[in-house]
Amino acid sequence: MSVMKIAIGADEAGFGLKETIKAYLKELGVDVTDFGPSDSSQEVDYPDVGFAVADEIARESFERGILICGTGIGMTITADKVPGIRAALCHDTYSAERAIKSNNAQVLTLGARVIGPELAKQIVKVWLESEFTGGNSGRKVQKIIDGERQYRGGLEHPDSNTCS
Repeated sequence: MSVMKIAIGADEAGFGLKETIKAYLKELGVDVTDFGPSDSSQEVDYPDVGFAVADEIARESFERGILICGTGIGMTITADKVPGIRAALCHDTYSAERAIKSNNAQVLTLGARVIGPELAKQIVKVWLESEFTGGNSGRKVQKIIDGERQYRGGLEHPDSNTCS
């Protein structure tokens, strides 16, 4: 059986939980690559790490990815902008299981200011152990993929320039 390859990354708010999860993954025998930050004082814009990890997942350099920020929301939004990526924000084990079984989410996002380390480890374990089997969910995931192709055709959202 091959060793699962996981990419992990965070911003400074998620640094501590990232380190906990990284150590836990290594205990489980998972091959983990850390996309940063390297210490808690390093200021990181979550989109930089989120895009880096999601891009590597989309390129199939890693099987799955874990992204952590304060709430998990920013990392989820960022990762989901990368074509082919389905990121799921999970703060309970049921959602983590369904993220794979129903949605085949390759990226798990967590909020370090929302959940504690022990729950986060349980969520990660369930997410890693869950498998996508297709069936009715396969048809629905295919519709997401088809919709992504349709809507990513270069059209700009009307309010896409409101953040400057």
